[in-house]
Amino acid sequence: MSDLNRLPDAEQQIAALAMQLKPVFEASPETVLIGVFTGGVWIAERLSQLLPTHPPVGSVDISFYRDDFSERGLSPNVQPTTVPVDIVGKPVILVDDVLYTGRTTRAALNELFDYGRPASVKLAVLADRGGRQLPIAPDFCVWPVALPVDASLVLARTPMHDPDGRLTWSLDNA
Repeated sequence: MSDLNRLPDAEQQIAALAMQLKPVFEASPETVLIGVFTGGVWIAERLSQLLPTHPPVGSVDISFYRDDFSERGLSPNVQPTTVPVDIVGKPVILVDDVLYTGRTTRAALNELFDYGRPASVKLAVLADRGGRQLPIAPDFCVWPVALPVDASLVLARTPMHDPDGRLTWSLDNA
């Protein structure tokens, strides 16, 4: 288990993720970034600024696609899904902050395919905490981390509504 008393710098992790993704965008400049609300959107926006092609950024809100919707109900913070370009036949990088069970990724894929069939979808995350319940794995990841089952890794932006706000990690319920 990594040292959870000192969490990594999320801004540095995004820069490292951009370096991993750079060859993808050099080979296929038509690639689109789609972030999963909320943290994945923040990361996708930063990646677009850092990548030389400045790819378009879309967003998906999985609220209506969750497989536990009947148990959890509707989130009070539902956001519109935005796909800024036609994704049919284009490569897509789906971006999220944390990969855990795979259920969020599954829901995001279901919603994404409502907008058309991309040529391919690859998954980029800052943190992979294991614990998969579905056969989903990241194609790009900068931080494999083991956490207690009752812990939550949270990405925050300060100030919250400032697109240039600093992204930081915190650990809840550890």
